[in-house]
Amino acid sequence: MTSPHDRLRPVRLLALFLFGLVLFGFPLLGLFSRPTTVFGLPLLYVYIFGAWALFIALIAWLVEG
Repeated sequence: MTSPHDRLRPVRLLALFLFGLVLFGFPLLGLFSRPTTVFGLPLLYVYIFGAWALFIALIAWLVEG
């Protein structure tokens, strides 16, 4: 018998995909495209790698959950 969590997994993965589109879409990336540095790294790079790490962690949490 499947649990409610298993039945909602495809819906949650779709929502996570849409969240990823927003995270890496132009309007949000444009906000971080500034000549500012964080610990010596450009702000855009810090945002991209931070959002990427968050996205991978959310996928792992959802799939393993």
